[in-house]
Amino acid sequence: MGLDFSKLTEFQKKVYKITQKIPKGKVATYGLIAEVIGNQSYRAVGNALNKNPYPIKVPCHRVVRSDGKIGGFASGPENKEKLLRNENVEINNGKINLNKYLVSKVILLK
Repeated sequence: MGLDFSKLTEFQKKVYKITQKIPKGKVATYGLIAEVIGNQSYRAVGNALNKNPYPIKVPCHRVVRSDGKIGGFASGPENKEKLLRNENVEINNGKINLNKYLVSKVILLK
């Protein structure tokens, strides 16, 4: 069954559709998502993800800061870290190695 995006803003729809493309074991940054949807505001992406009505189906836990730090999460950064670790994403000293885990922009553009 598809997700009902009818009550969302166009911006939220774009953010959530891109976020759904991030595979397990990979992450994207707020800035990368903003770039893919043609927006300059990584903060607006973060705000949209904070209001995500479909956690897990729209895996907002896979979106991190551009410095590799976990960033915010509606149910707390500890839960975000737990979800990422369950997907075999290594987190050392609160950071993710983006050279290893960052999803390709090409995948997000498909």
